Amino acid sequence: MVSFVSAARDIARIREVSAVLIRHGFGQVVGKIGLGGAKQKAEKKASDEAGSAATSNKHGLRPSTSERIRLVLEELGPSFIKLGQIASTRPDLLPADLISELKKLQDSLPPLPYSEIREQLNSSLTTPLEELFDEIDEQPLATASIAQVHRAKLKSEQGSLEVVLKVQRPSIAGTIASDVAILHSLAALLEKAVPETRIYSPVGLIQQFDYAITAELDFLQEAENARRFSKNFADDPQVVFPQVHSRASSKTVICMEYFEGVKIDQAISSGHNGESIARLAFRTMIQQIYRDGFFHADPHPGNALIWGDPAQPTLGMIDLGMVGRLSPRMRDLTIDVVMAALRHDHEAIAQALYQIGTPTKKIDMRAYEAEVALLSERYLGKSLKDVEMSAMIRDLVSAATRYGIEIPADFVMMGKSLMTIEGVGKEIDPDFNVYEEARPLFTELLKQRYSPEKMGIELLKRLERLGGASYKVPQQVEEVLEDLRLGRLVVRARNDQQTSALFLLSFRLFFALIMAPLSLGAAYLYAHQRDTIALAFLLLAGAFFAVQLLFEIWRRLRPHKD
Repeated sequence: MVSFVSAARDIARIREVSAVLIRHGFGQVVGKIGLGGAKQKAEKKASDEAGSAATSNKHGLRPSTSERIRLVLEELGPSFIKLGQIASTRPDLLPADLISELKKLQDSLPPLPYSEIREQLNSSLTTPLEELFDEIDEQPLATASIAQVHRAKLKSEQGSLEVVLKVQRPSIAGTIASDVAILHSLAALLEKAVPETRIYSPVGLIQQFDYAITAELDFLQEAENARRFSKNFADDPQVVFPQVHSRASSKTVICMEYFEGVKIDQAISSGHNGESIARLAFRTMIQQIYRDGFFHADPHPGNALIWGDPAQPTLGMIDLGMVGRLSPRMRDLTIDVVMAALRHDHEAIAQALYQIGTPTKKIDMRAYEAEVALLSERYLGKSLKDVEMSAMIRDLVSAATRYGIEIPADFVMMGKSLMTIEGVGKEIDPDFNVYEEARPLFTELLKQRYSPEKMGIELLKRLERLGGASYKVPQQVEEVLEDLRLGRLVVRARNDQQTSALFLLSFRLFFALIMAPLSLGAAYLYAHQRDTIALAFLLLAGAFFAVQLLFEIWRRLRPHKD
């Protein structure tokens, strides 16, 4: 019975989506993908879409396609608005005019009556409200499509604590789940019926949306995000994140510390220094992205509060549901992109982006590197003050996508976060120089990457891998020699440069066969208190490893002739 009701509801929703699309001039698309029973109606209206179907905007002009897409999303409600907001972070996939329209989407809704909020609190929390709170403000502090925020006073041993309650709207999770299922179907139908839309990857966008909205609906995950951010910035008194009170939180309710701060524009008007705030916000995002690999994916001005001494302001970041993550390897590669840009090394920029992405077809590296050089010159030919780092990253990512290099969504989210912070910085401080601010920060990150401690850890990891491989190599070599003796060894090479490939293989095998016994010998000697000879063995293995490492670095950095 439940599944039947759900199916009936989904059909009604699909018809509603069809009607809204037709009303805003997309009847032809509805006809092609055949949404429900709307196909004939759409085909009938397709001929006069240019006139009556598309309403005029406030200036009396026929709205653009991008504007009509935004109007469709706004009319269809919270799920589709969130989809548009997430799609606005993908300038690598969508055209600039559509991105501009999607950034206008607002997810504010009329506030729910407090009686409904109280009912949701009672059903979500295991402890009665009277035992948890001295007071809950019935007037909402903020409203949005997913949740409503109220101020409250939490009971504690130290007295009443000023907190905010973020309460998920009742039944919103079910509504979004139903809409996400419909969107998955629509995206697949759209790619099949309208092949030219595949360049925008509708299925990929919906998958990213599904992941993001599922995480945002889980307030326990947001609470964990807040704890992780607080831990990462524990040594920085200028950057704080709200403390979460677990006893008054659940999957649909989160109780957090209240910040007595003001938004950035209000802080400037009340006497705070724009340069100090811009530098603090930029440094905070650089640390999140490049040092921690865990960053706020929606750092717009509404999610940042300022208070304290105008000379040394405190920055508080809120609304931590949407975050991005970069692995250590991805962080190193993104640092390589920025450092290559700082030294105007076009080839290094192209190579780093190639390593970041996943090739979806055979890449014409010469043409791709030429495109990267052209784009780099467009930006890096200016004075550093006029360079827009975020715009450069956006265009470089778009170029990589055009050449068949698929860039991970988290990297694109990182670019969007930088773009937001850079825009805020230049708005409050027109002389804000992103590159001058970035240079010392990235130099310090490079020092940390190549510090003796980190290099030592990497060396030990390599030796551990070689130690493991040393048990397999003799057996594998014996098998190869046995196949060679019996005439069963066959070598197949499709690469025209097979001589260099065979040389590289033999070079690596040679060093592995030398370093593995030396490492094992060192371990054996250490175990038998022969420390001096063991150290000599280990140093010799390290010397061979250094030679191989230098050779590999030289091979990667030298110009490719193929």
